[in-house]
Amino acid sequence: MSFREAARDALADSQMRANVRRATRTIGMRRAAAVAEVPDWEELRHAGASIKEATLRHLDVHLQRFESALQQAGGVVHWALDAQQACEIVLDIVRAERATEVIKVKSLTTDEIQLNEALSRAGVSAIETDLAEMIVQLAGDRQSHILVPAIHRNRAEIADLFRQRLGIEDVDDDPRSLTAAAREHLRERLLSVPVAISGANFAIAETGTVCIVESEGNGRMCTTLPRTLITVMGIEKLLPRWQDLGVMLQLLPRSATGERMSPYTSLWTGVTPGDGPQSFHVVLLDAGRTDALADPVGRQSLRCIRCSACLNVCPVYERTGGQAYESIYPGPIGAILAPQLSRLERNGDLPDASTLCGACYEVCPVRIDIPEVLVHLRGRRVRERRVGAGERLAMRALAATFARRESYEAAQRAAQIGRGPLRHAFWPGPLAAWRQSRDLPEVPAQSFRDWWRQR
Repeated sequence: MSFREAARDALADSQMRANVRRATRTIGMRRAAAVAEVPDWEELRHAGASIKEATLRHLDVHLQRFESALQQAGGVVHWALDAQQACEIVLDIVRAERATEVIKVKSLTTDEIQLNEALSRAGVSAIETDLAEMIVQLAGDRQSHILVPAIHRNRAEIADLFRQRLGIEDVDDDPRSLTAAAREHLRERLLSVPVAISGANFAIAETGTVCIVESEGNGRMCTTLPRTLITVMGIEKLLPRWQDLGVMLQLLPRSATGERMSPYTSLWTGVTPGDGPQSFHVVLLDAGRTDALADPVGRQSLRCIRCSACLNVCPVYERTGGQAYESIYPGPIGAILAPQLSRLERNGDLPDASTLCGACYEVCPVRIDIPEVLVHLRGRRVRERRVGAGERLAMRALAATFARRESYEAAQRAAQIGRGPLRHAFWPGPLAAWRQSRDLPEVPAQSFRDWWRQR
């Protein structure tokens, strides 16, 4: 289903729109308050953008450094060209451990490659331990937000879901009650399942260190209790040096949750005998990232640190929610990231899901100029698609009209004559659909050129 079709259905769901509007505005206000506390916020944004851009320019060097450092620390590095290869690598590791269950930290990258589905087909159950991801999994639903995947559901809906799927009758819609029910459901699995899978917020090339930030503590348990840990990360998540992480850990929590710092920031480097997982694997995922890297304009989308600040200010996302994007990456960043990672022809209408108001650029902690990339991708789509003979003829006629002042002025005079009849005329075929959502601009009775000549 295209975004246009899915958005039409989403707009008809008033409860979903109310849930999303309430949540995004609350998170947005918290972010604004947290950012206002930092006097050098704009300098931090520039620093974050510079770090990410410099990393992307020499990504091959940093990837090799990361691999070498991680291997020296006892970890194992795997390279995956695409989603299928990444899933096969993870499955091989899980089979070697003879595990039938794995516990998971919230990870957009594993959702991107549809790892849960691949594990399920192989007879392995993937247990989501993040509360929102657990809600989505129990409901057989799809994520609708980068930070809060179940943002489209309210507390009453979640309580009903827990009663139906978990059989916990005494749960109500109080947040403490919902959290206690989730803890009761997950605690035994966290203590007994031998393999865990995580994503990565950042990784440090010089030391081979991996970092995740989260708010519930489930990530800390998943990365310390199992005997085997697998991290699946996009190749763009690297930072060159430790001091670069200091900048990002100021930008991310304020932009994501409106907090000064995340409640849990977990960092680990390789394997430590007798402490934590004794087998650690990192799967470095390409899956379209090097193609995006080759695009001088589009490559800036790889700076994204998945904070979701752009979603919380987007007027389109607020009305359609995230599921209409038909991508694991919704909102403004999804509109530029998804078409580049999974080919423009598959998500060609996503760059149109924007008013180009620029609010997303203003809040992006790493200064991704999303409107610029949106316009760039719109242009690419037009250049790459096959244009019909009628449209090609119309564009040539328009170009010829605009090429000479005399013909341009003649067209202006013709528009003045037909401005009344054209506004109310019947428009046939594709023009009728175009007119359904657009009003023709009012053509002035006198052009500027005529006005100037008279004076």
